[in-house]
Amino acid sequence: MPNIHEARIAILATDGFEKSELFEPRRQLTEAGAKVTVVSLKPGEIKSWDKTDWGESVTVDTTVDQVSPSDFDALVLPGGQINPDVLRTDAKAVDFVRAFFNTGKTVAAICHGPWVLVEADVVKGRDMTSYHSIKTDLVNAGANWYDKSVVCDQALITSRNPGDLDAFCAKIIEEVEEGRHERIAA
Repeated sequence: MPNIHEARIAILATDGFEKSELFEPRRQLTEAGAKVTVVSLKPGEIKSWDKTDWGESVTVDTTVDQVSPSDFDALVLPGGQINPDVLRTDAKAVDFVRAFFNTGKTVAAICHGPWVLVEADVVKGRDMTSYHSIKTDLVNAGANWYDKSVVCDQALITSRNPGDLDAFCAKIIEEVEEGRHERIAA
């Protein structure tokens, strides 16, 4: 089990990510000592969505076709409506998320981020939360949905919205340090 100071954490996102849901985990995890890598579908920069309009951009460190789950100790999926909707239509992104989940390492998704987990077909039988508007999507995919700030099921961490970011980030650190989990198929 890696110490957070030795952890390598991927944040998978594309244009339209909720600004705070990428910037805040990146800040908190970096301040805790982790090496955080922004992974996307294309090189360059990706632009956030900030409340009602395009927000700040972030530089992409690498693309999803250049990485492997073995490169990282945890995976973070920010929300926003646009970002996960685009990611779940990209076969390479979905395959990466599924493969990462199957390693037993920490996977964390916030807000609409669990849409990508639904597409990767890894939510059946899992305890989860999300932004309230996608509750039905998770339930229809077989998840057990709870209205809580953070829900953790064998290192699968989910949270509802930006108001949950402190609890979300703290749980990521805790689960990374705990190490891999043997996930039993639902």
